Amino acid sequence: QVQLVESGGGLVQAGGSQRLSCAASGSFFSINAMGWYRQVPGKQRELVATITSGGSTNYVDSVKGRFTISRDNAKNTVYLQMDSLKPEDTAVYYCTALVRRWSFSSKASDYWGQGTQVLVSS
Repeated sequence: QVQLVESGGGLVQAGGSQRLSCAASGSFFSINAMGWYRQVPGKQRELVATITSGGSTNYVDSVKGRFTISRDNAKNTVYLQMDSLKPEDTAVYYCTALVRRWSFSSKASDYWGQGTQVLVSS
């Protein structure tokens, strides 16, 4: 089994910063891409940022220049540094990881964290 545990959410004022962390644990061979999504009630879950095992990153346009995704492969952890936060960044943030469970199989599956609430006050 694979578990993803997020931390770092909470209340922050507009213009402030917050850092989210997500650590993967359990039994697996390797982690390919990792990423962050967010969801507001009544709306679809939105991709925020992704990072490959080699460090290539991708961001949704609305967070470019403000958010930075990074990862520590030795710790199986992905981070999301969020700066210049806006009220519209308020959402539940979920981390995801594409995990390869066994060395003898190239199959990889998506795993999700439980979500962490980020609330940006104006």
